[in-house]
Amino acid sequence: MRQDRQGAPRAPWLVPLVLSVALFMENMDSTVIATSLPAIAADIGTTPVALKLAFTAYFLALAIFIPVSAWLGDRLGPTRVFRMAILVFMLGSLGCAFATSLEGFVLARFLGGMGGAMMTPLARLMLYRVTPRAGLMRATATMTIPAVVAPLMGPLVGGALTTFLGWHWIFLVNLPVGLAGILAVGALIRDVPRAPAHRLDLRGFLLLAVAFSGLMSGLSLVSLPILPLWASLALTLAGLAGGWAYLRHARAHPAPLLDPGICRDPVFRGAITATMVFLIGAGAVPFLLPLMLQLGFGLTAFEAGLITFAGGIGAISAKLVSTQVFASHGFRNPLILAASLSALGLAAKGLLTPQTPHLLIAALLIGGGVLRSLFFTGQQVLAISELAPETVGAALALTTVLRPIATALGVALAGGLLEIGGRSEGLTLDAFHTAFFALALVSACAILPLMRLAASSGHEISGQAIPVRAAP
Repeated sequence: MRQDRQGAPRAPWLVPLVLSVALFMENMDSTVIATSLPAIAADIGTTPVALKLAFTAYFLALAIFIPVSAWLGDRLGPTRVFRMAILVFMLGSLGCAFATSLEGFVLARFLGGMGGAMMTPLARLMLYRVTPRAGLMRATATMTIPAVVAPLMGPLVGGALTTFLGWHWIFLVNLPVGLAGILAVGALIRDVPRAPAHRLDLRGFLLLAVAFSGLMSGLSLVSLPILPLWASLALTLAGLAGGWAYLRHARAHPAPLLDPGICRDPVFRGAITATMVFLIGAGAVPFLLPLMLQLGFGLTAFEAGLITFAGGIGAISAKLVSTQVFASHGFRNPLILAASLSALGLAAKGLLTPQTPHLLIAALLIGGGVLRSLFFTGQQVLAISELAPETVGAALALTTVLRPIATALGVALAGGLLEIGGRSEGLTLDAFHTAFFALALVSACAILPLMRLAASSGHEISGQAIPVRAAP
């Protein structure tokens, strides 16, 4: 694939396909351990619910290191940093495969998250810089397939490997895929345009690290017997204090690591708020559902993964029609409908029992996959649809940071409810049902910020036809 002098590929349709390979690996890794938690827990001497810390560690690394990804990309070159990130991700996978304790496993997941933190925002930034604006919607829909399908395929792949080969292989398979990604990106995507590299906001980076690590660790540990309650609360308060200090710092800094000023744009603010709330509910499903199918229904890891894979079918189906849906109806109304129906689907999962036909469960998951895919594709483009081109990089960084934070909060909420519900009688099916009802209630609140947006928001990118009123 040759490129012109400005770095734009002459075959731009290859760009999202090449980038999606690495993103597929990174996004799958965030959920591939879901169906393997009981096996991993038994092997390293802990409990399946305690392994929610592995989810938190991964998402925490994403949140901490995503803010410096754009700076590193502009400083060293997006393609070079992207390839380095894949290598770090591979080292984290290797550490997970050979971990023998909860602490070692969590640390290895954190290392893998460091690599993943660079991969996602740089892929989106490269896509934006080499894709014509008119083709951005279709290219984004293509590249975001991994972001939706991979987390849903993760439990299937993890369950199959755990059942037939052993859980270590869910990490070892990343090594050849990662190597192929490094070679493909180096050969096909070169000389991506850079923005002028400003001085790194080191103080802001440290404040964000304190904020994210304190908040996410504190909330994840509050229901576990690992630390006293006062220590978990102290971590949470330290995280909140760090976040408050960062906001004060960012307002005074000429080039903050994450610019909260972007949220002054009402469309971006509405889209990102809705996404955060939606993810606190929907983002915990890849953690909660496979556990319920195994511990509550008595299925094997492979059987649980096979059922949850149905959601991937729905996600792919939505990608085939998402461009036409948003072109016909705009962004706001389809996103409101998708969020509402997705919340109902979460609540419906709280009614499932071991006697529920597997085909009915699969149908429910297919519908949920369609709705989540439609929502994520639309909100990602809507968020940047009315921003000035020079602010898109900062907006993408902020968006990509907030996604893992919201997902980690959802996992912490679901895991906490399971811990509380299982203290008296052990982990029962009722505890899973309660968790799904709570997540559904939270997810339904995503429609509130969307309802404040104009129906025509983002119409220049969606292609929605706006009626022109005749002059009186």
